Amino acid sequence: MANTLLEARRELAIANRIVANEGVLDAFGHVSMRHPDNPNRYFLSRSRAPELVEPDDLIEYDLDSRPVREPGATQYSERVIHGEIYKARPDVMSVCHHHAASFMPLLATATEYVPVFHLGAVGGIRPPYWDQHEEFGDTNMLVVKPEEGASLARALGEHPMVLMRRHGVTAIGVSVKDCVFRCIYSTRNAEYQSRALAIGAVSSLSRGEADLSAKINTSTTGLTRAWEYWWVRLARAGLMVPETKAVPNAGKRPAKTPSRSARKTPASKKSRRR
Repeated sequence: MANTLLEARRELAIANRIVANEGVLDAFGHVSMRHPDNPNRYFLSRSRAPELVEPDDLIEYDLDSRPVREPGATQYSERVIHGEIYKARPDVMSVCHHHAASFMPLLATATEYVPVFHLGAVGGIRPPYWDQHEEFGDTNMLVVKPEEGASLARALGEHPMVLMRRHGVTAIGVSVKDCVFRCIYSTRNAEYQSRALAIGAVSSLSRGEADLSAKINTSTTGLTRAWEYWWVRLARAGLMVPETKAVPNAGKRPAKTPSRSARKTPASKKSRRR
């Protein structure tokens, strides 16, 4: 179990770096993972840029987004996004919240997302919009209160992602790799959709086409091929997460090794003075 958990934590760190390396995340945004052995827990990094996330940065939370143990690190303020979705959707194993630039024209104009090519179907047809202002009035647009996260989870419903007015996107997956695939290819679709709108009218895949195309990542070798491709690109960029040899300390930063002088006891110092 320890090795499996270690591998899962490393995969989550790699996922954060891949989604950043592919231009979906920048200094902000985050990818989480439901605990593989405990559905009432999830892992999310401490507050840092996704491209830098390491396994030791991961904090274990309950579904109320409370750390299981004192993390000794600053936490993401929007962690309730993850906890409330895991609470509402038992089928979800991974969540990503991002502010990809290609989505911003759609979010600023309340334009509906539609799949304009086959891989874009992973985002669904016209996923729901969530307008935080309608329920909570003026805010700084961050989702920081449990009731805000619960509202977002209700808007998501059974959809694969939810659009957030003038803010970003939250997407889910049945695995970490599935979530990464959805984030990257829905972002590509949003880019193509915006470009196409600049040329003229845009039409969506049909419902049947979208339903069949949305299964490409789970019914073919597409997910494996894509993950290998992103993995190699991450390695070439010099950003691959090093392999670790021991189970990390669940969100706590490693303690500094005491200096040789600090390890000496007061008694030893006293004896030397004599």
